[in-house]
Amino acid sequence: MAESDWDTVTVLRKKGPSASQSKSKQAITAAQRRGEEVETTKKWSAGQNKQHLVTKNTAKLDRETEELHHQRVPLEVGKVIQKGRQDKGLTQKDLATKINEKPQVIAEYESGKAIPNNQVMGKIERVIGLKLRGKEIGQPLEAKKK
Repeated sequence: MAESDWDTVTVLRKKGPSASQSKSKQAITAAQRRGEEVETTKKWSAGQNKQHLVTKNTAKLDRETEELHHQRVPLEVGKVIQKGRQDKGLTQKDLATKINEKPQVIAEYESGKAIPNNQVMGKIERVIGLKLRGKEIGQPLEAKKK
C-alpha cells in the first residue's frame, strides 16, 4: 500500500465556466480584471419583436409604381388545353397522370393561374396534340419526321 499517497492530487482536466456562467456580467468583469481578452457583441433587436420593421427600402418598394408580377398562362391557352383534353375524352386527372404532374397543375393551366413552364407545356402539347406556344395556338401539332 505504499503506492497510495493521499497527499498528491492529479487533475487531468479542469472544466471551464459553462456557457451561461461565461455570459453573466459578473464573469465578464472578472475576466476583464484578470486581463483576459473579452469580446462582447449586442445582438440586433434581441428579445424584441422587430421582424417586420419598416425600413427605407421597404418604403421605397411600396412607393414603386411599376407592378412586378409573374407572367401567367393566357386564358386562351387554358381554353385550348380544356378543349383538347375533352376531345380526347380525358379528365384533368387522366391528363395529369399521362404527363406525370399533379391534377392541380392542369387545373391551374386551364384557369390561367399557372406560371408557364415550357416542359409542362410541351408534355401537354404532345398528349392533346395541339400547339400551346407560339403564334399558332390551338393548331394541330405536326408530328416531326425523322
